[in-house]
Amino acid sequence: MKKIILTGGGTAGHVTPNLALLPSLKKAGYEIRYIGSYQGIERKLIEGAGIPYDGISSGKLRRYFDLKNFSDPFRVAKGYFEALHLMKRYKTRCCILQGRFRCCTSCTGCKHYKIPVIIHESDMTPGLANKICIPSAAKVCCNFPETLKYLPKDKAVLTGSPIRAELLEGDRSAGLSYAHLDENRPVLLIIGGSLGSVAVNTAVRKILPQLLNTFQVIHICGKGNLDESLISTEGYVQYEYVDAPLKHLFAAADVVISRAGANSICELLALRKPNLLIPLSAAASRGDQILNADSFARQGFSKVLKEEDLSDETLSTAVFNLYKNREAYINTMEKSSLSNAVETITGLIESCISHSLKPSFITGHALHDQ
Repeated sequence: MKKIILTGGGTAGHVTPNLALLPSLKKAGYEIRYIGSYQGIERKLIEGAGIPYDGISSGKLRRYFDLKNFSDPFRVAKGYFEALHLMKRYKTRCCILQGRFRCCTSCTGCKHYKIPVIIHESDMTPGLANKICIPSAAKVCCNFPETLKYLPKDKAVLTGSPIRAELLEGDRSAGLSYAHLDENRPVLLIIGGSLGSVAVNTAVRKILPQLLNTFQVIHICGKGNLDESLISTEGYVQYEYVDAPLKHLFAAADVVISRAGANSICELLALRKPNLLIPLSAAASRGDQILNADSFARQGFSKVLKEEDLSDETLSTAVFNLYKNREAYINTMEKSSLSNAVETITGLIESCISHSLKPSFITGHALHDQ
């Protein structure tokens, strides 16, 4: 049995590429396990997909003063030994890493046992976690051509982001029925990521009466961000989080407002949905969403509104301009040559396993095929 470990978490965006790989890996005969934090969002998502899950201790690498900076190194060290134990126990042949500092412990454990590691870098430039892990990786996959210049030439592979096949199977009628909306009016979908976006939520709700003159609005606002005063508003529905029915809501949407996380925008491209991207500001992040959004704007896939420029007038103008020109965006996206990321990454896994030495564990004996 071929055995593989997937890891990644912190937000749903760091889990969905791994979820997209599951059907292909199962078809190829892999026994899959997942390593994440004890109670991160990834646990619920992965267990919901029927994949065995193991939580390990993890820390956060902060670039600012915090008392937890003194305790987290011990949590990371604990996680490292837990990862070593799991890899030996499950006789892992390959590991797939998807972002976040908590993945570094798994990567270090793989290096100890000479287990090949494949990293998927979602954003335009590698984050700190991936920078730490890249020297130990066999291959590094990326979403954007611009990213290749930041990666070692012998490791970099332009794959695109793995897209969940079920997202492409959405039904507009099912989405409208789920949201109790009218099929004769256009639909605006707002999705701010699994954690939601206070800035986007607030801006949308401020111009909601104006939007409702033209659109029906589906608002996925993030956990704890429902506005109870708007629950009975006709033509407006809000959800904290949507899982299985999301494919139908995408199918129902005529235009979309979204943050600019790499996986989210790659899904919008695959679905050919005209979109307005409002990237997380540089003040609140390392600026990766801004780079992602700018790349998609240059290619004609997206309209972009910077969070710093967000106001009632700019948001309203951008949304109606996007809707007016939606066919032009769809036509440009149709011409895009999206690579088959799932197939490509699965092929890389097979290649890495077949060309790597079999892992040796603490006993010093080679792992024999089962």
